[in-house]
Amino acid sequence: MKVVVGLGNPESQYHGTRHNIGFDVIAELVRRTSASGPKSQFNAAIYETMIGNEKTLLVAPTTYMNLSGKCVQPLLAFYKLNPALDLMVVCDDINLDVGRLRLRANGTDGGQKGLRSIIQMLGTNDYPRLRIGVGKPPGQQDLSSYVLSKFPDSELEIIKQSVERASTSIEFWVKEGLASAMNRFNTLAGEA
Repeated sequence: MKVVVGLGNPESQYHGTRHNIGFDVIAELVRRTSASGPKSQFNAAIYETMIGNEKTLLVAPTTYMNLSGKCVQPLLAFYKLNPALDLMVVCDDINLDVGRLRLRANGTDGGQKGLRSIIQMLGTNDYPRLRIGVGKPPGQQDLSSYVLSKFPDSELEIIKQSVERASTSIEFWVKEGLASAMNRFNTLAGEA
């Protein structure tokens, strides 16, 4: 079994914001795989689907971003899953240009508080993550208000493409493994 966790904030005012791009990827995967659900478990909305021959849970935590670990840790413990092999976390990244995808096998939280919470709760940073670039705040704009803002019209098409490409990369990860997915998808949307 694989678990894909998209990070975001649960309330409707956060829909379409930079910080909720992980939820957008979960929604796209639910749509394209005709996933069943959601079930409300482990502080999350959980959809069940098959990707290739692999049962896959698509997870949108109902905790706030900063408490994402309170969803991920008990879910993995219940199913006795190995985070390094069975988990993929999808989140925004201000250190990547808008639309850029970056798959990694492990790493630090890089200032992303959802990843920080998961690392703290799991006691390891050894789990794959897919970061989607949302760009840096312009000028002196506050970081928090920037990531909680909606994408401007000028970025909507590249974000749509990035969400689609991110979803495809996750399907590829489930079927072909992380190394193959990294080789194929660590590019800008539209490059390959």
